[in-house]
Amino acid sequence: MSAPMLNKMHMNGYDVLSVNNGPWRVCTKGDRLGAFASREEALAFAASLPGYRDRSPRPATKQ
Repeated sequence: MSAPMLNKMHMNGYDVLSVNNGPWRVCTKGDRLGAFASREEALAFAASLPGYRDRSPRPATKQ
């Protein structure tokens, strides 16, 4: 058995990745936003999106 090959980069807070030389995907932690034939297309798409920052839950304030 061979181990899967993962190519992963980050652009504007998005993950740009490819597994086993498959299509390049632009993802957040919970969503896949697009799949592209080339790394350049995926990076261009990620660059065109607004910056992404994972939302952390806000702590409850006691008053």
